Amino acid sequence: MIAHVVLMTPRSDVDDAARRAFASSFERAVREIPSVRAVRLGRRVRHGAGYEAGAPAADYLAVIDFDDLAGLQTYLRHPAHAELGERFAMSLASASVYDFEMGGLEAIEVWLARG
Repeated sequence: MIAHVVLMTPRSDVDDAARRAFASSFERAVREIPSVRAVRLGRRVRHGAGYEAGAPAADYLAVIDFDDLAGLQTYLRHPAHAELGERFAMSLASASVYDFEMGGLEAIEVWLARG
């Protein structure tokens, strides 16, 4: 499984209509693109843990799961994603995007083997 991980901070000057348009384009993309397997969204929680000071600046998280790299690439090339990309750039002050090959606890063996 491939997880497409997006950490985001919205621009403070984006109006309600633009926020709604961004959310609608995201929803359209993940609903229309058949290679999307799961979507999880979250808002950052701060509770005083020591690691919070060194964490990347982000207020929101989106994790989009795909069966494989081909599924992610299909998503990235889809016209609905192109629309989302336009809104993404207009709506966010900052963003970091990462792709991870995911597994269960057995993935520890892979990490150990790579040193």
